Amino acid sequence: MSKPGFASSSIGKKILMGITGLFLITFLLVHCFINSLIFFNDGGETFNKGAEFMGTNWLIRTMEIVLFIGIFAHIFLALKLTIDNRKARPTGYAVVNGGANSTWYSRWMGLLGTLILMFLIIHLKHFWVVSRFTDHITSGEETIFQEMMEVFENPLIVAIYCASMISLAYHLLHGFQSAFQSLGLNHKKYTPIIKTTGVAFAILIPLIFASMPLVMHFGIIK
Repeated sequence: MSKPGFASSSIGKKILMGITGLFLITFLLVHCFINSLIFFNDGGETFNKGAEFMGTNWLIRTMEIVLFIGIFAHIFLALKLTIDNRKARPTGYAVVNGGANSTWYSRWMGLLGTLILMFLIIHLKHFWVVSRFTDHITSGEETIFQEMMEVFENPLIVAIYCASMISLAYHLLHGFQSAFQSLGLNHKKYTPIIKTTGVAFAILIPLIFASMPLVMHFGIIK
């Protein structure tokens, strides 16, 4: 019987999961930086310039394709690893306290990931589809900043965005460090730094994202 290829092996899938995870973490950082330009509170002028650059630069547009490939690959690998782990789990043994050696959010990564995916679909509909597949923005009728102001007038949408960022925070609490572990980047000297950075990232990035719909909804940013 031939050995499984790298991508189909358990180790290979975990490494690819780590690579796609770190790629998506990098995207979150860039996306957060661009969106944070709204805090200049200059009527969206600085933010719109950043959004226009992201929407017209050929390299960024190419990376959009890579991003979607990364998202789908991350989802597929997560599902495959979950299925493989369940198949490999022995049955007939006494029930073990799963919370003894792991956090609840590490055990519910699948659910958290599903909630984030649902949010991503909503988010893409609100902004990406409008800016890429309609002339609502490109015709000059409205800017992305104005679109954000309109979307976040709805308190239900604001609540969904904020709740989704809580899911993202817990997903990152486990996923950030797990991505480095999947790549074998474990060392008694560096692991505590990675863990601390991961906790800070998991709190700060979702907090900034959640604050955006709030400050727009309550008129702090105009």
